Amino acid sequence: MLAINPAYADEAMTRDGAAARGWLSFRATFRLEIAEALRSRWFAAYAATFFALTGLLLVFGLTESRVLGFTGLSRTLVTYTQLAMAIAPVFVLISTVRALAGDREAGVFEYVLALPLSLAGWYAGRVFGRFALAIAPVAGALVAALVYGGIRGVAIPWREFLFDMGLLASLIFAFIGVGFLVSTLTRKVDTAQTFAFLIWLALLLGLDLVLLGALIRNHAPLETVVAAAMLNPLQVFRVASMMLFDPQLVLLGPTAYAIFDIFGRELFLVWAFLYPIALGALSAGLGYWALSRSDLP
Repeated sequence: MLAINPAYADEAMTRDGAAARGWLSFRATFRLEIAEALRSRWFAAYAATFFALTGLLLVFGLTESRVLGFTGLSRTLVTYTQLAMAIAPVFVLISTVRALAGDREAGVFEYVLALPLSLAGWYAGRVFGRFALAIAPVAGALVAALVYGGIRGVAIPWREFLFDMGLLASLIFAFIGVGFLVSTLTRKVDTAQTFAFLIWLALLLGLDLVLLGALIRNHAPLETVVAAAMLNPLQVFRVASMMLFDPQLVLLGPTAYAIFDIFGRELFLVWAFLYPIALGALSAGLGYWALSRSDLP
């Protein structure tokens, strides 16, 4: 076929060359993103926050668990994941929106785009580089907790650890994608950070206050309010992490019946993993689409 149709051979070679160039661009950008972050203050503060948080929880959490009759790191793990839900998204958003908006404001795009790099590979390298940087301190702090618990001879909840680690990874990826979308659509760093903070604040308020107000004021059906809440990645993470230690969701009261009626336990757990990943991928994809069709410099 190649001999009969030389144009097909040229097209295949072009595709292979583009794929290789994209992969090289991805690797180079990924390494550069990691190297730059390791020299920056935001990453040091971000990592120190989670390791300090884990240290405090280990010092007080394990002691409290033994006094109250609990065993293992379950109590510490529950507290850590709930605090990480409030801390990680705002750190990720504020730092991520600076990525492209900061380069645009500093005029770095003109230099970067003059290099023999694939735009798709460069963009993907930045997205996954930021994701690796965001998830590393969170996972590292949890691993440190497991090591500490193992040294102290405390039972390690492996199932809970892997489950919560997967939830945290999917939640962080969602906000990475949203952050890159905001960074692509804004020209100034200050504007991007303002939008990022407002998004985080809206989602945080949507955990309880906004939905409760809508339910009381408009007499909306409980199923409708719960379905809307399940579009909030913070709410999805919160309920899924609670479900691991409270399978019947007794702490949520009547809301639990609506969740089980709409999703069921197994389907909701699948939703809790896949929805944030899909949200992050869609947001990052929209960001790339907007970037490729904009005046890049």
